[in-house]
Amino acid sequence: MLEIEIDGKKVEVPDGSTVMDAANRVGTYIPHFCYHKKLSIAANCRMCLVEVEKAPKPLPACATPVTNGMKVTTNSTKAVKAQKAVMEFLLINHPLDCPICDQGGECQLQDLAVGYGESASRYQEEKRVVVNKDLGPLISTDMTRCIHCTRCVRFGQEVAGIMELGVANRGERSEIMAFVNQTVDSELSGNVIDLCPVGALTSKPFRFSARTWELSRRRSISPHDSLGANLVVQIKHDEVKRVLPLENDAVNECWISDKDRFSYEALTSPDRLTQPMVKQGGKWLPIAWQDAIDYAVRAFGGVVKEHGAESVGAFLSPHSTLEEMFLAQRIIRRLGSDNVDFRLRQSDFTADSMMRGVPWLGMNLGDIANLDQILLVGGSLRKESPLLAQRIRQVTKRGAQVSILASSIDAPLVPLLHTVRVGPDALLTAVAKLAVSIAHEKGVDPSAYANALAGAGVREEVAPLAKSLLSGSNSAIILGSSVTQHPQLGAIWAVLSEIERLGGVKFGFVGEAANSVGGYVANAMSRTSNTSTMLSSSLKALLLVGVEPALDFANGARAIEAMRSAKSVIALTAFRSAVEDVADLMLPLSTFAETAGTYVNCEGRAQSFNAAIKPRDEIRPGWKILRVLGAALGLDGFDMDTCEQVRDAVLQKEITAVTYSNSLDGTPDPVRLSGNGLQRVSDIPIYSADPIVRRARSLQRTRDAAPPTAKMSEKTLTRVGLRSGERVKVSTSTGAVLLTVELDSGLADDCVRIAASRPETFDLGPMFGELTVERA
Repeated sequence: MLEIEIDGKKVEVPDGSTVMDAANRVGTYIPHFCYHKKLSIAANCRMCLVEVEKAPKPLPACATPVTNGMKVTTNSTKAVKAQKAVMEFLLINHPLDCPICDQGGECQLQDLAVGYGESASRYQEEKRVVVNKDLGPLISTDMTRCIHCTRCVRFGQEVAGIMELGVANRGERSEIMAFVNQTVDSELSGNVIDLCPVGALTSKPFRFSARTWELSRRRSISPHDSLGANLVVQIKHDEVKRVLPLENDAVNECWISDKDRFSYEALTSPDRLTQPMVKQGGKWLPIAWQDAIDYAVRAFGGVVKEHGAESVGAFLSPHSTLEEMFLAQRIIRRLGSDNVDFRLRQSDFTADSMMRGVPWLGMNLGDIANLDQILLVGGSLRKESPLLAQRIRQVTKRGAQVSILASSIDAPLVPLLHTVRVGPDALLTAVAKLAVSIAHEKGVDPSAYANALAGAGVREEVAPLAKSLLSGSNSAIILGSSVTQHPQLGAIWAVLSEIERLGGVKFGFVGEAANSVGGYVANAMSRTSNTSTMLSSSLKALLLVGVEPALDFANGARAIEAMRSAKSVIALTAFRSAVEDVADLMLPLSTFAETAGTYVNCEGRAQSFNAAIKPRDEIRPGWKILRVLGAALGLDGFDMDTCEQVRDAVLQKEITAVTYSNSLDGTPDPVRLSGNGLQRVSDIPIYSADPIVRRARSLQRTRDAAPPTAKMSEKTLTRVGLRSGERVKVSTSTGAVLLTVELDSGLADDCVRIAASRPETFDLGPMFGELTVERA
């Protein structure tokens, strides 16, 4: 620890700290533009010049290391004169257009100019003008206002992991720009809007819609991925105008993904359901709330009376709140049925009866910083959980090594130690070989189960993965959603449990949705019934909560068929088009901004939030709809008056002790897969993952929302006689679609990667299986 004196205040700081760090510790504000605590030091704005004893001239606080006994003055005549000089230079070419600038009211330059600027400029020449750049549908530019702090450039390189912006030219001709004819397409790109200290980079969807001082602010939690980013929802006249990050170092630090930032546009989609509607004679007609509840009561009551309680079931979106899940499962169970599930894209449930607890990440988010060997299995973590991927990106800078075992390897934006590509039909075998290799490295006998699954094949391809995992003192295997969705999930899970036992290598599930963990906590699943059995059981009455059947299931076509054969489908939905083809009653459901609730993120952290705005028209919070429905059905346990009472019932009374564990008691029999033809590899595009982001206008204009293609490796293209850019007919046992071929060098051979959860690929049916490709 070193001692430093700042403006007469003494403070001790760790060796290697800067003057800015010390000032922050004692609460002394030093004006700055280029400095940011999460970015590297640039020291190019010079606004943080301070006087240091015995130094011949002012020094930048952000780049000056502390020495023992150093004395710093931040507000001396010498320091203030230097800061004022820097401000004058910054304003020489800056357009003084604050009244029309979208940054007005929250601009650092505007604020500091009050304290350090002059009343008039000595500069009489014409100011320079910089042509605006098209950075895509999310970020608006006014580059004449740029002060070249380079925060946006450093963010791309250091946090987002991809350099999409850079500085061109020198001196007065310097410009921040993207590469030639490129837009900014990172899934974290919107953070440069928050980082920009002036009005050069602003939000294109928010542009000119409100002033910052007109906005009210409410805390919330992201409803999208399983990290549970903390949000600030800014509103005006009961309408969400903007979403910003709420700093929480334990969860999302000071960042949010573009999905979290821009999905609010869906709240005002013309597709919003704003009143209860019932289908009569093939037409949708508005209905009063009381009549709608009576209709639902008659529907469920009639089915239970005629077909028995086991003919009733519920499908719940994993993006639903903990309270909605809990009340929905309570309705179904107190009607006498066990048919309830939230794991809509899961296809293998053989491990259900063997789980020791709630499957989770296997560690706290903060523990990721201590990992030294990481193996990513399946999925594209960068798109599934951008902020979790960002944490892994940071730990690699401190020496951690990352390897990947998957069918398709996107650009993970981290240096990779080893990569192994296998088709979906060979993933279980590869994981089993990994277990056997770890056993041999440790000098112990592998379990008979892993040995049998590994077969007689060689282990050379996964041997480097085993050695790297065992070489680390703190190693982990992180599973993407493609493993959770895999037809052999149970067997893969059992082998991973064996790897954890053999090598001391922890493993965990990321989870694809906001409540992928919370669904288990709310008991919104059964060990005797699951999504697959429910779709095959010809259920007569179904309750849907936040579900879009065509796009939210592992096999949308099968889900639609099962729901159309039901006698009654009661759907709580925020959007008409999500369920109007299968439901006979639609009840308008609040989104995350219009309701209170709780999400349990991948590390098991329960985070509650309140409504940011009042639901418009006749939209109601899901927990209120379900509470009234349960009471109207004459069931016990629906006398709660507040969302907090429901939450307490889940977290304190009903669920007395939640055990988080990825261990299994037993070894499931693996489902047999055929691997003779081309294998489908499915991914869920980042902006197709849930009903809200699918209807966010700006997100749907990004590159990540482009129409799906049929991606193949070069070897596979040669084998089938195709070239990139050709149109092909892709066929499965359930249907066929026309797609454009695209080369994917990160894909395993004999595989075709086609996006799921897209209307264009709905006819292909299951997310895994064999398919054929022929020239259209």
